[in-house]
Amino acid sequence: MASPLLLLLLLILASAQGGLIFNLDNGELCLQSAQCKSSCCHRTSGLSLARCANQAAENQECSPKSIYGVYYKCPCENGLTCEADKSIVGSITNTNYGICQDPGRSSK
Repeated sequence: MASPLLLLLLLILASAQGGLIFNLDNGELCLQSAQCKSSCCHRTSGLSLARCANQAAENQECSPKSIYGVYYKCPCENGLTCEADKSIVGSITNTNYGICQDPGRSSK
């Protein structure tokens, strides 16, 4: 009985402390992008710890949004699209990087 109560208490404390589990700032450790204010949980290599990071701006490298929730290249900011290899092979081998583009500019 004490164990579920302790877990509930820890969750309440975490949310009261400014979001130790969710609503994380850039640079804080994360497990999923949903935990980050920026919506990007980023790691530099397979052995590195993932941290919250800014989404990619126009003309920066990006990854398409994925179901994994952790990225080697962050997805694009709102309003931009990631022109990348969206094949299954690219997704599995983690080579599906592209460049953030403004779709409004490419049509002109």
